[in-house]
Amino acid sequence: MLLSQYRTPAGAIQIAARDGTEAYAVATDQTLYDLAMACATAGISLRDCIGQLGLGAPVDLEALSANGSMLPPLFHPDPAHTCLTGTGLTHLGSAATRAAMHEKADKAETDSMKMFRWGIDGGKPAGDVPGMQPEWFYKGNGHALIAPGAALPSPSFALDGGEEPEIAGVYVIGPDGTPFRVGFALANEFSDHVTEKQNYLYLAHSKLRACAVGPELLIGDLPQDIQGHSRVLRDDVAVFDAPFASGEANMSHSIANLEHHHFKYGIFCQPGDVHIHMFGTATLSFAQGLACRDGDVFEISAPAFGLPLRNTLAVAAPPAAARVTVMTL
Repeated sequence: MLLSQYRTPAGAIQIAARDGTEAYAVATDQTLYDLAMACATAGISLRDCIGQLGLGAPVDLEALSANGSMLPPLFHPDPAHTCLTGTGLTHLGSAATRAAMHEKADKAETDSMKMFRWGIDGGKPAGDVPGMQPEWFYKGNGHALIAPGAALPSPSFALDGGEEPEIAGVYVIGPDGTPFRVGFALANEFSDHVTEKQNYLYLAHSKLRACAVGPELLIGDLPQDIQGHSRVLRDDVAVFDAPFASGEANMSHSIANLEHHHFKYGIFCQPGDVHIHMFGTATLSFAQGLACRDGDVFEISAPAFGLPLRNTLAVAAPPAAARVTVMTL
């Protein structure tokens, strides 16, 4: 089942569901966040909950996508309670790009290659034993979450704004602090690769950027082998067009291991919060020498996830210099 959310002409948030080619409005005025939290509280599956609610009129998702009505598939009503995070060096082939970015003059093994090798050796442990922890980064809160079809902003001080086609896990935290995975979605993790290339210690700066997720949320298990496509369009011409692979068959870590090393921190298990956790990629236009420009369109697609995720790069105007005001007692 694929679930999505869109804005109605009256301004309400409506959930749509589909099991095949046709999508239908779910017979509820609740958001997907509301339903997910209700399911976490009651201990029932989201699929069963939607089955009980029933479906209404058919929905033309293509038209909604074209007119900019699609929303992220799940988000907290208070953006401060949505946490955007991710992991890197998790996919077979991802280390080569990163190692080239951070290659040492003496040709010694880079820290990136070392961490990738650790993942290969211990990222898919047997049973319930935790494996090697991955690289981890923070992207921001819900204010950095961009809807499908909306402009993807790049700050004026950025040295680069490049796509990262990924799969994201989408979670809510239940009333007792238990993380519940609601589903998986396409994501454009979007980073500043030029800043990161200067020094790997700038990784945190390079990741504090907006990201886009959706349009549709896959309910259930993640397919083992996901074959997707990533394109960058400039004036309707593809200046980058490449396949990307995800799913555990193409990863050095299991999804369970990545989830464990995120949610092992109690700060990420606060009841009611939403987490969108991106699992990494091995495909970047930056690695092929492309410098993305204002107005470029990013398109990320994979058949299992329904509609493609499209966003247009928009470089922000320079703001006034950041100033801290001293509070007078």
